[in-house]
Amino acid sequence: MACSPSNGHNRSLAWILRAIAFGIPLMSGCSNLGPVSHIPPFARTPFEAFSRAALVQIALREWRLFGETTDEDDRDEAAKPERAQGLWQRVGEYWWSGLNRDAPEAGWTGKHDEHGKVFPPEKDGEFAWSAAFVSYVMRIAGAGSAFPYSADHAFYINAAKRMTLGTDRGWLMTAERPEAYAPVPGDLICHGRRQAATLRYDDLPTAGLFPAHCDIVVDTSKPGKIGVIGGNIRDSVTLRQIPVTATGKLARPDGVVLDQDQTWFAVLRVRDASSGV
Repeated sequence: MACSPSNGHNRSLAWILRAIAFGIPLMSGCSNLGPVSHIPPFARTPFEAFSRAALVQIALREWRLFGETTDEDDRDEAAKPERAQGLWQRVGEYWWSGLNRDAPEAGWTGKHDEHGKVFPPEKDGEFAWSAAFVSYVMRIAGAGSAFPYSADHAFYINAAKRMTLGTDRGWLMTAERPEAYAPVPGDLICHGRRQAATLRYDDLPTAGLFPAHCDIVVDTSKPGKIGVIGGNIRDSVTLRQIPVTATGKLARPDGVVLDQDQTWFAVLRVRDASSGV
């Protein structure tokens, strides 16, 4: 029996009885595993407890795949790695595996909409994939049901702040003030964009979504800066060096952020399941 596009959905009792009668495996490659069937088995019911170390290594792996782009690279700004062969497909995997299967963006790639139509390069802002990248890395690292996967950073920023306030539960992160908490590898640092560029920690959680960006902290070994990796930076997966205080915080005690380019307004402190912190 060949798999058809609808073969994995709403199988009837009659189909199951026929499968048993003819010896067709019910867990075949075209079987429906429910709303998470697009997730690899090792991440669907995580084979190992989620850890910040896994998160960091997966982010580094994706960075290497995209050619180890940094914010200091001198390259043609017209070049868009997200549209290159081998990489637009990878962005598609971020959308497909990072988001829940019924998300309208789950069918996007680095250059296609959900119908497979190529969108022009100048329209790529409408298909920004930085939150899908974070969601993918969290998913593959084994976060399971403890992370609110979304195409919008604001969704999990707000969830983290509600965790801090005690008005939500079940998520593996809390939101911390950038002047009070020094991020460690595996944490996320976040800032608002466009009309949300002036948002501050005390404005969270917001009533609705807002444009934002989050990067994954991968290195805190260098004095005065931390290395972070984010998706859709320079149309790639990019490593940046972000200035921090002598104690590793993004902001001084008075709340002034050291970075001259972005106003980081929250650190999402990610709980390491293997250590409980």
